[in-house]
Amino acid sequence: MIRWSSANHEGRRLSGAEGLMKKADDAPMILVIEDDAAILRGLTFNLEAEGYEVRTASDGAAGLSILQSEEPDVLILDLMLPEVSGYEICRKLRDEGRDTPILMLSARGEETDRVLGLDLGADDYVTKPFSVRELLARVRALVRRHRKTLKLPEEVLIGDLVVDFRRYEARRGEESFKMTRKEYAVLKILATHVGEVVTRSALLTEVWGFERLPTTRTVDNHMRSLRSKIEPDPSNPRYLLTVHGVGYKLVL
Repeated sequence: MIRWSSANHEGRRLSGAEGLMKKADDAPMILVIEDDAAILRGLTFNLEAEGYEVRTASDGAAGLSILQSEEPDVLILDLMLPEVSGYEICRKLRDEGRDTPILMLSARGEETDRVLGLDLGADDYVTKPFSVRELLARVRALVRRHRKTLKLPEEVLIGDLVVDFRRYEARRGEESFKMTRKEYAVLKILATHVGEVVTRSALLTEVWGFERLPTTRTVDNHMRSLRSKIEPDPSNPRYLLTVHGVGYKLVL
């Protein structure tokens, strides 16, 4: 049993004759929270030229105020912000259970900073100075993934386990099970293609995107963890099946 949801976003403006996207009522909205005025202007110009509706804030508090009433398709978030840091904003959104795709920006390039941002729930990470073309490609990828997610199932019943993707809850009777956001994301993709094989590379692209650290082995490890929580006998899976040499499929 699967329940589905859908959502619409209204776009209100388009600028830039060379924009790659035609004006549409559902033009994606990008929120940029960045305290460097020059970078903010440059991002706004280029994103609008691509056909996106752009909202901006120059400090964390102003950005959070916008996020209280808006649900952007992608949030471009600087880490080192006045008032409220990018790390704090990211943590707050994820603690609230919001799935807003987050692309983090920072002058820091150390691996520990990237890992911290990703662990807090960021979907992607770009280090300044960055290529505008690469950043726009990453934004397009995040928008595509977000729009697909809006059509994914809200809830799936696997045997006697109920998985609620809206609340990030998994329960069997009165017993609740903890799963990571990545585990929910992997399961959500599989639930969208019940009975169909989803390749490891497709899961890697859809769930981890441009992150440089994960490999196909990461997918296998997450699947192993999911089976330990979902399958009555993880060593003899009934629902999360391996298609050797290809990927995985969910059978209900």
